[in-house]
Amino acid sequence: MFYTEIFDWKVSKAEGMDYWLVSTVASGRQGPTEPGGINGGITRCPMAGGVKQVNYVTVGSVEETVRQAERLGASVLKGKTAIPSMGWFAILADPEKNVFGIFQNDSGAR
Repeated sequence: MFYTEIFDWKVSKAEGMDYWLVSTVASGRQGPTEPGGINGGITRCPMAGGVKQVNYVTVGSVEETVRQAERLGASVLKGKTAIPSMGWFAILADPEKNVFGIFQNDSGAR
């Protein structure tokens, strides 16, 4: 996989999903507490039309954040969806059509 070769990241497939978990501490060179370190996931593009990267923001509640975003003029591209045993996410477009995601931690998500 591209990211394991270029950055020496650890990438593992999530059970039962078309989703891969990413840890940047594979090589010991960087990690979540060091500059440039991130953890996250990779999935197939959830939307047609060329959006290739979606940045996510962790929120306390996907539902409340979606309601507030809609009041402020955002569009929901993908409604609240579970990532089993990890949490919930939704994908939105701001009023200028910039796409972003939101994520809520919840180990009980199904």
